[in-house]
Amino acid sequence: MAQSRRLAETAEWNKAQAMDSTENKPGSVPEETGGQKSSLDPVHDASNTYNYYDDYGYDHPPHEGGPPAVEPANQLAIAAPPSEAPPFPPPPPPPPPNKEDDEDEGGHDGMLRMSFLEHLEELRLRLLRSIYGIGVAFAACIYFTPMIWEAIRQPYVKAMAINGVNNAELVVLTPTESFSILWVKLPVLCAIFLSSPWLLFQIWSFIAPGLYKKERRWAGPFIVGSAALFILGGAFAYYIAFPLGLGFLLGIGNGMGIKVSVTLSEYFDLFFNVTLGMGIVFELPILIFILALLKIVTPQFLVRNSRYAIIIIVIVAAVITPTPDVINLMLVSVPMVLLYFTGVFAAYVLYLSRAGRRLPWVSILGVIAGILTLLLGSVYLLLTRYGYKLVQNWPFLVR
Repeated sequence: MAQSRRLAETAEWNKAQAMDSTENKPGSVPEETGGQKSSLDPVHDASNTYNYYDDYGYDHPPHEGGPPAVEPANQLAIAAPPSEAPPFPPPPPPPPPNKEDDEDEGGHDGMLRMSFLEHLEELRLRLLRSIYGIGVAFAACIYFTPMIWEAIRQPYVKAMAINGVNNAELVVLTPTESFSILWVKLPVLCAIFLSSPWLLFQIWSFIAPGLYKKERRWAGPFIVGSAALFILGGAFAYYIAFPLGLGFLLGIGNGMGIKVSVTLSEYFDLFFNVTLGMGIVFELPILIFILALLKIVTPQFLVRNSRYAIIIIVIVAAVITPTPDVINLMLVSVPMVLLYFTGVFAAYVLYLSRAGRRLPWVSILGVIAGILTLLLGSVYLLLTRYGYKLVQNWPFLVR
């Protein structure tokens, strides 16, 4: 009985202490808040309350798995940072762009983009500048017209001398013939040859906007080579093709009671056509090189179709040659065939340059030097031991 009564008194006392501690604890909610407890108020720890086990010396009952951990309600849970994955190796840097590929694909390579009207304006500008250049050369040639005409009439004088007519003179049939030939057409022909570097520079300037920047470095070789070939063609016509053709034509009626009289216009027209035509024909390597530069033809295509090119060359030579004989035809067509393969060689050099390869120039120049040395040695032997001498006309070596 005493034990039961004592336990009841202890329970009543614990209940009174619990009610008293609830009223005085710091986490109690004041009346003015409406009885609502804030989430930021600390939670009363039940482990600090009175426990009768301590008064009577009893041990606390054990908890399975250890004493429960009491976490404050106002403590915010902080998520642990996720474990970071091991970093992957960085990707390799992209390869540097290939300039040649960019140019082939139309990249930013300096190629100018022009509209159709801009092309027409550029063509007009180049034509005007070409005419200005020919005008300046024409004014210079007029001053030397008497000396130029004396040189041009020499093939006629020599051809007539072979046919038995010495100091032959040309015939004028109209009053304006001498003026139109000597003071207009003759200076124009000479001005074209004299201003050929300027004219070819204007042609290059017109086609240059359509080329890549790396291909414009061919401007110097193009202008020098094309001008040299044009003048070389005129010299070939003056010294070889025209004198031989004229001598053949004037000698056809020799010994048949035919008196030869050639008018000034007919002679100069024939000279003009042959000389200017051979100058243009000698531009064949430059034409082939430009076509290869614009990727219209390839060296393989030119070699594969060389048989057709030779047939076309013979037809053109037959039109240019003033005589119908085979000798003069071959005399014109053989140099044209050599010029064709010279253009093929130039296209092949360009092809190797684009492929990043080089031509063995040392070996090629060595072979060319050997051939020239052999030719010069042969000429020297003919002049010193066999009694030959040099002349200005074909075949240039006579006994």
